[in-house]
Amino acid sequence: MKRLLNTLMLTAFVLLPGCDSKLAYKFTERATIGYTTAIHNDLISLPEPREKIVVAVYKFRDQTGQYKTSAQATTFSTAVTQGATSMLVKALEDSGWFIPIEREGLPNLLNERQIIRSTRQQYAAEGGGQLPPLPPLLYAGVLLEGGIIAYDTNLITGGLGVAYFGLSGSGQLREDQITIYLRLVSTQNGQVLKSVSTSKTVLSREVDFGIYRFIRIKRLLEAETGLSTNEPPSMCVLEAVEKAVFDLIIEGLQDGIWDLKNPEDINSPIIQNYLKEKQQTEKVVTFDKKGRLIEVRDVEEVEKPEPEEVEKPEHQQIEKPEPEEIGKPKPEDIEKPQIEDVAEPNNVSKTEESTGQTHCVISTRKVWNGKEFIRQEIYTLINDGRGATWIRQDLGNGMVRFTKR
Repeated sequence: MKRLLNTLMLTAFVLLPGCDSKLAYKFTERATIGYTTAIHNDLISLPEPREKIVVAVYKFRDQTGQYKTSAQATTFSTAVTQGATSMLVKALEDSGWFIPIEREGLPNLLNERQIIRSTRQQYAAEGGGQLPPLPPLLYAGVLLEGGIIAYDTNLITGGLGVAYFGLSGSGQLREDQITIYLRLVSTQNGQVLKSVSTSKTVLSREVDFGIYRFIRIKRLLEAETGLSTNEPPSMCVLEAVEKAVFDLIIEGLQDGIWDLKNPEDINSPIIQNYLKEKQQTEKVVTFDKKGRLIEVRDVEEVEKPEPEEVEKPEHQQIEKPEPEEIGKPKPEDIEKPQIEDVAEPNNVSKTEESTGQTHCVISTRKVWNGKEFIRQEIYTLINDGRGATWIRQDLGNGMVRFTKR
């Protein structure tokens, strides 16, 4: 019996490597041109622009700082790709709206141009003739900034399992999400012209089946099989990047940043479908104080508050008097005298008699001093028919001058 078991184990060690190589050869595929996302056809089918825009991309990288989760040990592999800049440049080129220029590898480009200049100078020194100088580098009118700003895991997790008399089957589902932001910046003044954001879900599914049953006495049957599928995170990043470029082009058309070659293409089905998608996506969600959902409405259904009308102050125009009229009060500028009880100036002595009362008559006038009108108030103190007239003049800064006439 032991000899039989040893023979079977030796046979398994010999045959299993050959089986693995056959399975590997059977499931191996040749390299293909590239992955095509669901949004790629819409991106390359956009209407033609009036003029292509020269754009530069310096960095568009992972800003999440997250690493792959592993239950066995700590891993230093990042959760998302680090080559998002190359994906963005490819999407800009495929759209047909932009002329991307190299900026991520700018030091390498400048070094290569320096080598060319040195070679030409050496060739000219050896009598080979003067070669024309290198053409200047293109400069960009706009920059594209942003990056992958979020990678949320386990947004949705779930599963289902059934077992009956040794037969079992189960399935599991997990959903993650990638979010990116892309903004357009003017190189002239640094103004952010437009900013868009997109997100893409990453689905992971697993299905397994097993049997564990005694066929006969001392005869046990056990088998397990399963299959799992995972969306590649790099492909999800590519689709989110292409969607961001697609949205940025249409948003720029709405804001007048760039124009179409044919203005009637604004009614094309691709652009109209995006506008409908945007309208369905933008919602106004209302919660109560306890955080419970009250209602969800479209943005267009929300009534915008009307701006309050502010009454503009009326400006009175003051006519400049003629030179001969300076110093002469106009009849309409002189107010009717009013009798009021006022305090007397400190330098005016008051004489009271038991047979009379003292009161004051005030009159005002405007006098032109060559620069502006000065308001003068004339105080007439009357005591038993005997009057003394004082002129009150405001000198500014809280100072008042009284002059006796």
